[in-house]
Amino acid sequence: MTSDTKTVRLQITGKVQNVWFRGWTESTAKGLGLTGWVRNRKDGSVEAVVSGPAAAVDTLLAQCWDGPPAAKVTDIKVENYPAPPPKPGFHQVPTL
Repeated sequence: MTSDTKTVRLQITGKVQNVWFRGWTESTAKGLGLTGWVRNRKDGSVEAVVSGPAAAVDTLLAQCWDGPPAAKVTDIKVENYPAPPPKPGFHQVPTL
C-alpha cells in the first residue's frame, strides 16, 4: 500500500436497506478500483470498509450520499480503519 492509500469504515443511515444499496456500493466501488466489503446491519444501516487511492475513496464517499435511486441517506459516519481489507476485490458480506 502506498502513502496515497486510504482505508475507512462507513456507517450509512437512512433508507438504505431494501433499495439495492449494497449492490450499488459493490458495483460503484469496483468501478473505482477499490477493495473492501459492504453489509447490512441489523440496526437498519449499511456498513462498508473501503480501501484504495484516497481520491477514489473520497469519490465513493461523495457518491454514497446519493446512492441508488430509491435510497435516502440521512447520515454517513466515517472513521479511519486500521488496516486494508484482507481480501482483494470488493464484496458483499453477511449481515451483522
